[in-house]
Amino acid sequence: MTVFSTRSLASVAKLLRAALLALVLGLLSLPAVAEGDIGYAEIVASEEGYVVNADIDLDLNQRLADAVTHGVSLYFTAEFIVEQPRWYWFDDTVVERSLNFRLSYHAITRSFRLSVGNFHQSFDTLDSAVRTMLRIRNWQIIPVDELDTGESYRAALRFFLDTSLLPKPFQVTALGSRDWNLGTDWMRWTFLAGAPR
Repeated sequence: MTVFSTRSLASVAKLLRAALLALVLGLLSLPAVAEGDIGYAEIVASEEGYVVNADIDLDLNQRLADAVTHGVSLYFTAEFIVEQPRWYWFDDTVVERSLNFRLSYHAITRSFRLSVGNFHQSFDTLDSAVRTMLRIRNWQIIPVDELDTGESYRAALRFFLDTSLLPKPFQVTALGSRDWNLGTDWMRWTFLAGAPR
């Protein structure tokens, strides 16, 4: 037969408080995302639909540059959301899109490769590949007939290094390193849906 005393319950409570304190301190010490900025973003109506153009200000730190030149592919994601405000409930999400980039180095050709879906482009320098990646143009996000002309919508855009697609050893390294946490905050703005130009 097991007997619990108030002394043993007090020691269990003390251990739980210590564990909770350690957890809170651990969460507070997690590295913050290295901040970049979205310098410019717009939505333009065309015959085919609405497209996004954006310029992202983000610098690849030396650790990430070294990783790419040593054969580790880096994956970046641009996320875009369009919402319609509603006064009676949460905003209605009209569209959510993501654009995935893969940045890699090929030692045989000594070139950097930027891949977006099935499209691949080679560059002589890492800097030129990164500059091209950070300049998003004509990203088709929604057909023109899915937004009501004259209605106001909210848009949001962010860009970040997607560490979940890295090889497993690098995912573990990324958990505790500021160098591997690279991205921007959400840029939010309101736009009026209109006819194609």
